[in-house]
Amino acid sequence: MMKNKLISVALTSALSAVTFLGGFGVSTEAKTLDQNYLVVFKSENQLPQNYLDVIKNSGGEVKQSLPKLGAVKVSSDNPEFLAEIQKSNAVLDAGTENIVYPDTPVEKITLQENLTPTEANDLYNTYQWDIKQVTNNGASWNLEGGTGKSTNGEDIVVAVVDTGIDYTHPDLKDNYAYGKSFVPGIESAMDEDGHGTHVAGSIAGNGRVLGIGPELKVAAYRVFGPTGGAYTSDIANALMTAADDNVDVVNMSLGGYDWFQNPDYATKDIVADVRLFNRAIQYAIKQGVTVVGSAGNAGVDITSPGKLSGDDKGAVHRSPSSQTLIRVAASGEELNRTWYSNYGVGKIDVIAPGGDYGTKWLETGDGADREINKLCLSTIPGGGYAYYAGTSMAAPKTAGLAGVIIAKYGKDVLSPAQVKHIIQSSSDDWFKPGYDGESGFGFINAVNALD
Repeated sequence: MMKNKLISVALTSALSAVTFLGGFGVSTEAKTLDQNYLVVFKSENQLPQNYLDVIKNSGGEVKQSLPKLGAVKVSSDNPEFLAEIQKSNAVLDAGTENIVYPDTPVEKITLQENLTPTEANDLYNTYQWDIKQVTNNGASWNLEGGTGKSTNGEDIVVAVVDTGIDYTHPDLKDNYAYGKSFVPGIESAMDEDGHGTHVAGSIAGNGRVLGIGPELKVAAYRVFGPTGGAYTSDIANALMTAADDNVDVVNMSLGGYDWFQNPDYATKDIVADVRLFNRAIQYAIKQGVTVVGSAGNAGVDITSPGKLSGDDKGAVHRSPSSQTLIRVAASGEELNRTWYSNYGVGKIDVIAPGGDYGTKWLETGDGADREINKLCLSTIPGGGYAYYAGTSMAAPKTAGLAGVIIAKYGKDVLSPAQVKHIIQSSSDDWFKPGYDGESGFGFINAVNALD
């Protein structure tokens, strides 16, 4: 068990006092005699010809192959499996596989008022301050590509790697491209939680609520079932598949923390898990996919693992992590970094609306001062709408912005590095002049990006 209270909260139920949806925690258990392992080979894009023999001779059985990532998932009841497999010259890293869990919210606030539409886009007009801030009250929709309609006529697709999407929702069904499930035993990409549908509405909602790009397409790459978590290998497989499907953007409003030097397991046991995540991100980017991720909701400095680990004699790593993805911190309506958003020099690229309860509540701590309308409203399964807050709500605004930038230039024209540069260079500079660890390069601005 981790002793440090801050990290314990981050891993189990981040922000339990006023639980905000967004980050996902990682649970890492001590080794048992029968468990899953990841084996990452030295080749990044293929498996050795004799990999099956290497695994078998070490006492393991291949459960899933990821040849384009040079990795396999293995099950073994051999307590010496890791020691045996690491003797192979073909193996780079091997270790136990993590499970990524969505945080269980203490509070989900479903919209109860104005259930009958009063006018077109009525909920956007009344409640969606977050979309208005990014689009300058919809001004970006009048610019080329601003709605997400591509100049070369091809659909711009944002993959939502999440809990699935309610593709029957009236605000999403016309912009839903397709769905795939990576949840063992579940074929449907239908959202049974709400998180993925909320994310999708922020990207491409087009009805009572509006997304950043109301004519973008969203595709569900479901990795989470109705309960429980997802193995790293399944998330990596979803990323790889999305890239092979030629999506334009991937949104990953998920993540967690790997605790190095945990007394329950050796540091080397977790390296393979981290490396596989990074390989999957790099694979997608090399295939031309812009990858966006959330910063996390522990409210801590993630500049270095040592800072995140607090008083513990170890180090904590925010995962997935890559200098090539776009990592997003969360802001509130008052143009502040929210109290729950992670931050850190070199770790944050931009900041975007994630929602909070307002600065008055922060000052008083009184529940009566909470301003619900300062959370982020979007779609949820069953045709409904709800307020959520978290870096999970900030990331899809940035993914939507990436989508409309691509739409302006046409599908498969810009590289992910070019898209990232446009997002960063067009952002509104906040806090310290120039780059800072609180907001990165600044607050995303769709009008500047498309002008």
